[in-house]
Amino acid sequence: MEGTVFAPALEGIKHVKSEEGVMLTRPFLDVCKHILPIIEKFGAAMALVKSDIGGNITRLENKYLSNPTKYTNLYSMVQEEIEAKTAKGSSSCTNGLLWLTRAMDFLVALFRNLLEHQDWAMSQACSDSYSKTLKKWHGWIASSSFTIAMKLAPDRKKFMDVICGTGDINSDIEKFCTTFSPLLEENHKFLASVGMDELKAS
Repeated sequence: MEGTVFAPALEGIKHVKSEEGVMLTRPFLDVCKHILPIIEKFGAAMALVKSDIGGNITRLENKYLSNPTKYTNLYSMVQEEIEAKTAKGSSSCTNGLLWLTRAMDFLVALFRNLLEHQDWAMSQACSDSYSKTLKKWHGWIASSSFTIAMKLAPDRKKFMDVICGTGDINSDIEKFCTTFSPLLEENHKFLASVGMDELKAS
């Protein structure tokens, strides 16, 4: 593989916004999809996260595919649900986008930890990023299952060896965190503007 496992996502990030600065549905979902193979390398520790992210991508993608012209802009789905008063439903695209964004926040925090705390074990890097991002939105059950899963985190060195491919992994992680974070931030700002950024897990 040319470059690191982050190469496809880094390439994809360049196309997420239109020239007018609009967040585009397909390119955003594609970047999230490019992250799935990286999560896979965590094995059992991230099985929950992976199925959650995969499910939310599929939900948003199905909506997009039902009318690609209408839903070119990522936020158009949410606006439509808000007008129809269905945005708070557990199977809404609004909910899907919110949880997809939160899961990506968690992964960005995790990758940052791996960069900034070279001496941390993988489980510590995972737990720290979990408490900074997802924990406050999770109920007790989700939180407990997450904590148990984190104990299965792979050996840090093995994981880094697997994901580095032929590129400079630290530089790619840095680039990914720096370029993807503002997009996630924008999702939160938009969701907050429509009163949807504070929904908790049932």
